[in-house]
Amino acid sequence: MLFYTGKGDKGSSVIGKKKFPKDSPVPEVLGELDELNSLIGLFKSTEKGKPFFLKLTKVQETLFIIQARIAWILYPKFSSPQVLGEKIKELEKEIERAEKTIHPERGFVISGTNETSSWLDYLRAVARRVERRAYTLSRLRQGYGGQAKKYAVPKEILAYLNRLSSYLYALARLEIHKKKLKEPKPSYK
Repeated sequence: MLFYTGKGDKGSSVIGKKKFPKDSPVPEVLGELDELNSLIGLFKSTEKGKPFFLKLTKVQETLFIIQARIAWILYPKFSSPQVLGEKIKELEKEIERAEKTIHPERGFVISGTNETSSWLDYLRAVARRVERRAYTLSRLRQGYGGQAKKYAVPKEILAYLNRLSSYLYALARLEIHKKKLKEPKPSYK
């Protein structure tokens, strides 16, 4: 069977050839990455032919590389796909372009001015959660052959996830700017 194996009913997932509890740290982060990737796909389904579609497809491709790399944390002797620094630099360049275009103001905005920016704000919030979970994973320890070692989450993955949420925020503000809309700021009253 391809869609189900009947083997996960007792709370375990298979990663590679090993079983792990479904709520253990690595499957948890993999699930968070899967959710983010799926949400990006949902947003993209409303954006066919728009500039965000291709940009976010590249992000999804990188998220698959990150998922593979996180899964391979459990198999330190094997090599896995890498998230290269160039992908981080691409996001930084896009963020810088957006900043030069819109000259953003400091402070929070209340989401919901239009549908596209709202989706991007939601994606940003989920990306931040994924970043937090990946960071938590990087600080945990697990046993490898009798000795505890940290989960080896590459720093470039943590950096990419951090830039991704900033990138999504920049795209949301850019959308508002292009539509010549004004976003309300919280009054704190």
